[in-house]
Amino acid sequence: MEMTDAMAHPWRQRLRLYGRLIRIERPIGVLLLLWPTLTALWFAAHGWPGWKLLAIFVAGTWLMRAAGCAVNDVADRRFDAHVKRTAQRVVATGQVSAREALAVAAALAAAAASLLIWLNPAARLTALAAVAVAAGYPYFKRFFALPQAMLGIAFSFGIPMTFAAVQARLSPVAVWMTVGNFFWVIAYDTEYAMVDRDDDLRLGIHSSAILFGRADVAVVAVCYAVYLAVMAALAFGERLGAGFAAGWAAAAACAVYHVALIRQRQREACFRAFQHNHWLGLAIFAGTVADFALSH
Repeated sequence: MEMTDAMAHPWRQRLRLYGRLIRIERPIGVLLLLWPTLTALWFAAHGWPGWKLLAIFVAGTWLMRAAGCAVNDVADRRFDAHVKRTAQRVVATGQVSAREALAVAAALAAAAASLLIWLNPAARLTALAAVAVAAGYPYFKRFFALPQAMLGIAFSFGIPMTFAAVQARLSPVAVWMTVGNFFWVIAYDTEYAMVDRDDDLRLGIHSSAILFGRADVAVVAVCYAVYLAVMAALAFGERLGAGFAAGWAAAAACAVYHVALIRQRQREACFRAFQHNHWLGLAIFAGTVADFALSH
């Protein structure tokens, strides 16, 4: 028994390290992907989408986000050790090798790919495009002045996937919702980039916080406004009413709060604003669900 426990202990330690690799203790990235994806799913289905699609998109979102974290840490392993926020990541510290992290990412991506057998060809094709974009994002910060734009595309791909899965096409609603979500991603990832601005400048890494300079707060505010305006217009087109309006108002209040937090550009406040964005996404989703349930 003692030998069995001793043999099992290294595996438990590896699993804990893998958990840190995929940010299992920090679900904010999953939530920022999940809320707009589920909102789009409700729009595409004009209400309750069914348990099968709900389970596929929740599981797929989690698996692909986890795989993306592992790939990102491999790509950034030579930079992370020199950035205060990321210095203790397991690949940067050598606790998990790059090859091992890629193996974890491959296993997670394979699990996500297995979910595609229950989706139609249009959704599968959209998923392939999403994987290509997500895989390329970590490298854009080396040469592209606005890598957050690539992340905006990657973090919005769940929207066209849901419409493809439900309607087997990309409707104008899907396109506009994707565009609106792109601006929301720019807003919250610029807040995230503001946390690392000093380290990124020293390392020569590009980010929206560096590109926008002293206009960063104003750009974030404009991006929030564009996202909220697009969602309001789409809700009006779908004849959503008071339920969505309540969620939209809560989301707008969150946006105002975030802009207030980042005005002084303090590292901790910017990070707090970034993390709080999942409440904004939840407010829009909750309003969408409530309105479709009450009025359709």
